Amino acid sequence: MGAAKYFETRGPVDPAVHYVVSRPVELSALIHRIKLGRYLVIFAPRQTGKTTFFRWALAALAAADTTYFPIQLNFEVYAGYPAARFYPHFAKKLRDAIERGFRTRGIALPPPLAQFLANAQIADRVEMLDFFEALGQHLTEYRVVLLIDEFDGIPSEAVQGFLHALRHIYISDIAVRCPYSVGIVGVKNVAQLNYDRTISPFNIQEEFHLPNFTLAQVEELLGQYTAEVGQPFAPEVIETLHRQTGGQPFLVNRLAQLLTQELDIPKTETVSLTHFAAAHATLVAEDNVHINHLLRHVRRDSLTGNILMKIAFSESGIRFNTDNELISELSIYGIISEGADGMCEIANPIYLYCIMQAFLPAGIEEMQWFR
Repeated sequence: MGAAKYFETRGPVDPAVHYVVSRPVELSALIHRIKLGRYLVIFAPRQTGKTTFFRWALAALAAADTTYFPIQLNFEVYAGYPAARFYPHFAKKLRDAIERGFRTRGIALPPPLAQFLANAQIADRVEMLDFFEALGQHLTEYRVVLLIDEFDGIPSEAVQGFLHALRHIYISDIAVRCPYSVGIVGVKNVAQLNYDRTISPFNIQEEFHLPNFTLAQVEELLGQYTAEVGQPFAPEVIETLHRQTGGQPFLVNRLAQLLTQELDIPKTETVSLTHFAAAHATLVAEDNVHINHLLRHVRRDSLTGNILMKIAFSESGIRFNTDNELISELSIYGIISEGADGMCEIANPIYLYCIMQAFLPAGIEEMQWFR
């Protein structure tokens, strides 16, 4: 028997070595929209599994129908990059991805396509249009699916033109639309990126929201560990873990790491609420990227703190209204959500605890937050 799998919090997950939530319903919904040729914004806050999710979707799509040709890119590297150098480097990454796609399929690159790629250059959005039109003529047997992760990294000067070019492709009446489908993956909805708000260059897009884990998905995730190792979780631990995290994937996996890998709980013992309390205390006290990112965001100005305190403690509260830029941004980053009553609420009790620690450090007594 090989080494046990483990819970991952630092990047894309691999079912061969990690415990994972399969998300078949969400994957099916995304693949359906790709097959319809939609141009999508795949939207979720950071560390919610976006990258893993869209990689699985593309792999499943290509395995089921080889006429789809996925191209996966990541714009994170372009944060702060000069706009004038963006398009030439984008062209190189496109060429590399296409060549890699043929190698993965075990197919030799057709000589005309190889010659086109060797000579193709992109200097601006107009040449990008020419590139994709020519690429479509070379790949008539395929439907090109372009997914761009960390789209927020694109140089701000290039956003408007890039999105205008995609919109032009989408509404064009050419016989072979290339790309056939586009997915833009990032923290922010494209409509909220930094471009001239008097223009709507990507108004053909659909938003695909990737939700947090449900209770059933948390049960699935922890059940994989129990099935492999034999150590059970008390039902109330699973319920409390989901309630405290709101199903936020990083928080779920980090608590699972603590309970199964770091607290030295004997494998013969059922994981109990006492164990969970220790894991919870460790999580909210430790120096981890996720909590640090949350706190940097909420501490950035006094207005943010005042709004969060009003959401948390004011009887009147604040109505959830994404036309308000600050409410919208707090929602985008997963810090707040809309309650059943239409009011803002802190996304989960762990975030609430950390926010209180940030703004009321002298007034918080030790509490059993995991109850």
